[in-house]
Amino acid sequence: MRSEEPRLKFIKPMEPRLVMEAPVSDDWFHEIKYDGFRTQLIRDWAGVRAFSRNGHDWSKRYWPVVDAGEKLPAKSFIIDGEMIAPEPDGRPNFQAMHSRMTWNAEQLALVAFDILHLDGQDLRSTPAIERKAILWNVVKPAKGIIQYSEHVEGGGAAFFEAVEKMDLEGMVSKRRESTYRSGPTDAWLKVKCWEVGEFDLLGIKREPGKPSVALVARGGKYAGSPAISITKGIRERLLKRVRDARPAEATVPTAVAEGEIEWLKPGLKATVRSLRGESKLRHGSVKAIRED
Repeated sequence: MRSEEPRLKFIKPMEPRLVMEAPVSDDWFHEIKYDGFRTQLIRDWAGVRAFSRNGHDWSKRYWPVVDAGEKLPAKSFIIDGEMIAPEPDGRPNFQAMHSRMTWNAEQLALVAFDILHLDGQDLRSTPAIERKAILWNVVKPAKGIIQYSEHVEGGGAAFFEAVEKMDLEGMVSKRRESTYRSGPTDAWLKVKCWEVGEFDLLGIKREPGKPSVALVARGGKYAGSPAISITKGIRERLLKRVRDARPAEATVPTAVAEGEIEWLKPGLKATVRSLRGESKLRHGSVKAIRED
């Protein structure tokens, strides 16, 4: 009986490795990195389900996308993508994700970028560029709520420059002939754009054999520990602001606050360059320090 047929199972996602520069050879194609929640849309004989990156069933949260999946021209599929909260111009608004998931799920959209299974055929051993062509034929009838992730072949540096000018989070580069393998991989690479922001400088942490780092906060909350190059001039300025007590302006995690730290009096701002789209500063570096 059909009800005894096994259901299609969630497949652990393939995860791109973070690199600082886009690959430049023509062996790669490139896509926009969308800022949202990794989602796997699965259809089998019993219907459509949507799973989070960790395999949790989020079908009820994503019900409009699930309904749209029922209308795609395939009896069964496993589609890999990113659930986003798009603005009118199409840009993803990550800050709006949770509220839309709770109150306005019809304002979410799934950007589909890969397909792992179609109508009984496992596609994971099919080259990535061929999977994209198969995916297009499946999702092109969708009207906005399931979108196709456009790609550009070759020209990685130019693609990154365009992504940066558009103020997007970054890009993902994929080897044309790569197969789909769950977990971290060098066949997919992500390159993030940089952003510069102002933070409250709480203190300086030193550890033997490691670069000095600044402890910074924003809006009264600890934000991270970007690297800082201590020149003689900066050192003299900071020494005038050192205090013995730990600052109360922000709660610094215990693991971070351990060690040799020079806590600073309030009123110093750090200009920090870091990767865009991260909840905590990542690959951050202090570019300037000034009095507030």
